Amino acid sequence: MLWSLPKAAPALLRHLAAYIDLASLDLARAYRETAAELVASAIIVIGGLFAVFMGCLAVVAYTWDTPHRLSAIGWMGGGFLAVALVAAAYRSRIVRAKSPFMDSVRREWQEDRVLLERILSSEED
Repeated sequence: MLWSLPKAAPALLRHLAAYIDLASLDLARAYRETAAELVASAIIVIGGLFAVFMGCLAVVAYTWDTPHRLSAIGWMGGGFLAVALVAAAYRSRIVRAKSPFMDSVRREWQEDRVLLERILSSEED
């Protein structure tokens, strides 16, 4: 095994450099995906909150002196619950579609591990 180490060292160093490149690409992609997700979520939340507050204020102002005041507030609560359920389903679909962290590094390592085992086992013979 020690005899094969000098022969395998250049290949191992090249693979190590390739793994570092793949890891940096995976980290950059994960950063971009996370940043885009956070920015979009923040915009949606802030805009949605202002729209909801203004809509609620308009409904309560419109129905204040009527007997429908309580039913209007109840319907708004039901609407908020429906929107929250739809948003939760959408978020779960986004999370499932997200690419696994360090996926290309893991895939390349599985392929290279087989080759490395083959090289080291043939060197021992």
